[in-house]
Amino acid sequence: MKRNVRLIGLFLTAAIFAMSLMALSGCEAAGSEQVELTLAHFFSAAHPAETVLVEGWAEALSEATNGRVSIESYPGGTLLDAADIYNGVVTGVADIGLSCFAYTPGRFPVLEAFELPGITYLNSQSASMVAWEGIQTLNPPEVQDTHLLMVLATGPGDIFSRSPIRSLEDLQGMEIRATGISTDTLTALGGVPVGMPQPETYDSLQRGVVQGNLSPIEVLQGWNHAEVTSYITMTPFLYNTLFFVTMNLDVWNGLSEELQQTITEVTEQFHKETAASLWDMQNESALIYAVEEHGLEVIDLPEDEAARWIEKVQPIQDDYNQKLADLGIDEDPLTLIHELADKYNAMAD
Repeated sequence: MKRNVRLIGLFLTAAIFAMSLMALSGCEAAGSEQVELTLAHFFSAAHPAETVLVEGWAEALSEATNGRVSIESYPGGTLLDAADIYNGVVTGVADIGLSCFAYTPGRFPVLEAFELPGITYLNSQSASMVAWEGIQTLNPPEVQDTHLLMVLATGPGDIFSRSPIRSLEDLQGMEIRATGISTDTLTALGGVPVGMPQPETYDSLQRGVVQGNLSPIEVLQGWNHAEVTSYITMTPFLYNTLFFVTMNLDVWNGLSEELQQTITEVTEQFHKETAASLWDMQNESALIYAVEEHGLEVIDLPEDEAARWIEKVQPIQDDYNQKLADLGIDEDPLTLIHELADKYNAMAD
């Protein structure tokens, strides 16, 4: 009897030891998981979107995972063109993509609300936080074919032109580069929108294919547009563009829960501390650069003139609501966006 008890005890001890080894082996396997990810974007290798956003985020992920997660960046459209990046992530050409939602018009109808004219953002930080919280709240089906990691925004944008634009009359018939909802905005104002990605705009301005560009001020330096324009008409009520950083869904689902949690936590912190305000840093630097280095003239519209512009673009919001209804989409993003804009603009004061 005693012998049997000893045998049972030895068996249990051996079983517990074996289970402990299996658990330790599992922990070691999870802890040694190596993930190499490709990231495609259209910004140049010298642009802050690469040097600050992509490289900074990649470094933060590597540090938090002890080097288990590495990101190989393909800037300048070397892997995918700007307009093809989202679909390229969906299909697995790239594991991660950074680009603009507006570069694929019609694919993201709910998210167009964040770029409508008539919504005031004090800076890119507030615009980015409105977009991120708003998208998480709405959770539209249009972005569920990838795993959305973060969204950031340019905030207010202005018109940079070869000839001065001091009134609506000056804008009539002028060909201006634009993307997404900004094409409707310029049409409502009497301009002629010309859709094109940012990488094509410098040459188009230089050759006179377009006479201006509706964009955040950072393009004057980041894309060298101060070299081919002479005037900045300040129009903070016209513009906001959203950028996404998103991952292929199969790649995301193939990661361990532990890595998913780490990536999520690191990305949320990086978004809050760096990515959300990336365009504020660039806009301030670019304005000084454009004026002091290239002599661009800044045009501030008088209050009554600005009111004329705002009145012209206001119906775009009504048209947008009808568009959603026609598509059978029940969401009401505009009400939420106005509420969030008030919330985050107040924090920016």
